[in-house]
Formats: sequence, C-alpha cells, structure tokens
Amino acid sequence: MSKSSPTAGDAAREAGDAVYTALLARVGEGSPRPRLEPTRRALELLGDPQTVYPIIHITGTNGKTSTSRIAESLLRAYGLRTGLLISPHLVRLNERIVIDGESIEDEALAANWDDIAPYLRMVDDELTAAGDEPLTFFEALTVLAFACFADAPVDVAVIEVGMGGEWDSTNVADGQVAVITPIALDHTRRLGDTIAEIARTKSGIIKPAASVVTAKQGEQAQAELERAVELTESTLASEGEDFALLASQVAVGGQLISVRGLAGTYSDLFLPLYGTHQAQNAAVAIAAVESFIGAGSQELAYDLVEEGLASATSPGRLQLVGTDPTVLVDAAHNPHGAAALAAALDAYFDFDEIVAVVGILADKDAAGIIAALEPVVARFHVTASHSERAIPVDDLADLVARTVGDDTTIRFDDLAQALESARDWAEESPRRAVIVTGSITLVGEAIALADAREWLKK
Repeated sequence: MSKSSPTAGDAAREAGDAVYTALLARVGEGSPRPRLEPTRRALELLGDPQTVYPIIHITGTNGKTSTSRIAESLLRAYGLRTGLLISPHLVRLNERIVIDGESIEDEALAANWDDIAPYLRMVDDELTAAGDEPLTFFEALTVLAFACFADAPVDVAVIEVGMGGEWDSTNVADGQVAVITPIALDHTRRLGDTIAEIARTKSGIIKPAASVVTAKQGEQAQAELERAVELTESTLASEGEDFALLASQVAVGGQLISVRGLAGTYSDLFLPLYGTHQAQNAAVAIAAVESFIGAGSQELAYDLVEEGLASATSPGRLQLVGTDPTVLVDAAHNPHGAAALAAALDAYFDFDEIVAVVGILADKDAAGIIAALEPVVARFHVTASHSERAIPVDDLADLVARTVGDDTTIRFDDLAQALESARDWAEESPRRAVIVTGSITLVGEAIALADAREWLKK
C-alpha cells in the first residue's frame, strides 16, 4: 500500500467526522430550542433506548463535566459498563459520547448515526409540516448518544445537561439520581437573570421519587431545589449537611482529599485534579454514586472509591499541554469558574508570574472573568477562537485594558501567535507559566495546537 493510500483508520475517521458535519448542518448549540417533544418523538421511533439503562442526570452552572467524569470513573471501578454524555467537546465530537471510559470509536459513532438518521429525517419532516423547525444539533446529538448507549450496551449512563434542565433535550430521560452542581449566573438570556430563576429551570431534571444530590448552594438556589424535591416527593442530600468535603491538601500531581459521604467516610484519597473546587466536585460525585449504589445507606468499598478517584480525568480543566515552559489550559468561561481557576493557580502551583491567553464568547460576562483572573495574572494576551460567537479581539482587548491597564494587555489576531509570544515570555524566567482560558472553544484549539507541535514531548 502506498503512503498516499487511505487506511481503514482514515476511512473510519472520515466517517466519524462526517457525523459531526451532519450535526453542524442543524441549528447550533448556541441557539437551543426550549422544547422536549421533538427529541421524545425521535426516541419513541427508535424504541425509547433511554429507558433500557438507569441514569444519573447532572446539571448546574460550574463543575458539571468534572463531576460527571468523576462519578463515571467511580461507577466503572465498581465493574459497571458505563455511558457518559458530556458537552461540549474540546477537539473531536467523539469525546462527548464515552463508553466504558473511552471516547466512542469512529466506527460505532458512524454506524449508530446511520441507524438513527432515517428517524431523524422523519421527525424533521413532521416538524416542518407543522410549521416548526427541524431537530437542532443538540437534540440530534442527544438521540444519538442514547442510541449509542443502548447499542453498547451500558449498565448505567451519566448524562450531563446541555443547558438549563427543564427543557434541555436530555430531560426526556428520567434520572434515578439527579445531581446539581453549584449554580451561578450564566446563560442569563435563556435561563433567567436571577439565581432563583436559573435554579428553577435546572431543578426541572428532578423526576418523581428521585434521589437528589446537590453541591452547596446559595439561599435562593437551595430554596428552589427544596421546592422541587417536595413537589416530586424526592429525597434531598445537600453538601455541608448530609455530606461534606472534610479536607484537601496539595499533593504531587493533584491532591489528597477526605470526604464524609452519605453512608461512610473516605479519608486520604488521591485525586489527580487541581483545585479545591475539584475536591468538592469529587465529594458530590461520591454522594451521587452512594445514592445510586445502595440508595445512600450503603458505604462504598474504600478500595473502589480509591481506584475510581485515582483514575478520574477532566480534560480541559487545569490540563497540562506543554512543558519548558509550562502551558496549562482551563475551560473557565464565567466569573465563578475563573475565580476557582485563580484560586487553584495560587494554591496548587508555585509560579512567580503567569501570562493568560484569553478569548471569550459574546454571551459571557467577560468583565467578570477578567476581574477574577487579574489578581494572579501578570499580563493578558488577548485573542479569539474561531467560534462565530467569539468577542472580536479589539473589543475584548479594550475591555481587558480597562481592567488591568494597556501595558499588560497585548492583542493578537491569531491564537497561535498569542501562544508563541506567551511561551517566549515565559521562557525568559524559570518560574513563569502560560494559562489559556476564557472559553471552551479557545481551550480546544489550544489543545490541538499543543498536540500538533508536541509541546509535551520537547
């Protein structure tokens, strides 16, 4: 076979990429439709695959993906075959549909897409005939994920909400365990401009007689969750009252944590993730798994909790993508997430100076993000991802300069240039580092660039 001849791997990758291309032809994720019936109809035509395995459903503003990943890792340590749906992806669509700890293979992704495509077209035609819009990107993706999990098949699926909860397309499924991570202001144009409104929307994932696990919330959010629990005759386990993070201390490659769960206390566990917020995510995940295995009354096996946490990953969350100099990426894209990032950089690393390469999307609180990062960042390299929603470089740079000053604000039209300049600056001193943050799309592009240039191998 000549070097130019396509291999089976190339053909499979093309088939996987074709699925993403087909999804991109639909209304994008930035414009979700507050409706459930189209997704429900498509799944009904497929035989309701979302009903053949139990589900842990996870919503919140920050920490959803990390909590989902940690919970999935714990379940896998118990020998369960797991499905995991997370959003968005960093580099490839396959990352969103995870089966038994691995991103779905291109062949399986393409085969399942081919199976469901005729039914998606049927629903599209029905919607169009009724004067409604066809299935969106995320609606079609949700159908695809549920079908993939049934095909695998999985013993349990951990499903991360795309946006909100009540009308998110994942809410066609009934989660036996509903998990709510910290709620803050985000997506205010779609979810409401108060914590109470956002919490009310997110509480929509709580189904009758569910086991509800919530991270520590503010008073308004907690009140909304308690109201939803009462209305659905569910049970509620709240961080701080029913379970808690007891301790967290810096360790090489992550941290050692101790957690008081719903049914047991788990001490001195290694978590290979940085930041107290990740320790709190782990506490929530442990309580969620306790709720799923033994209804919150059965202590988990310590060695399995130890194994599950030790193998947990959270790509794009304080992920190392380069050395000499150190380059980290973090998908913080709202002030709450940026504040957690700043705290982690201060507590878990020993850098003298940090340069932040930032790009932020237009529907985000850019001023709040920059204000949260400013105390730990020496200079800002302002750029933009390729997302059509990215704030133009000059507009974002003007905003950054108003917060941190012109002298420490540098503008770049291209992410690659912004990163190379940041790395050059960091190389001038042995205790400098680069952090890429502000949007998930920017982080994804940075990961791909770092991988292509082999920054971890140099």
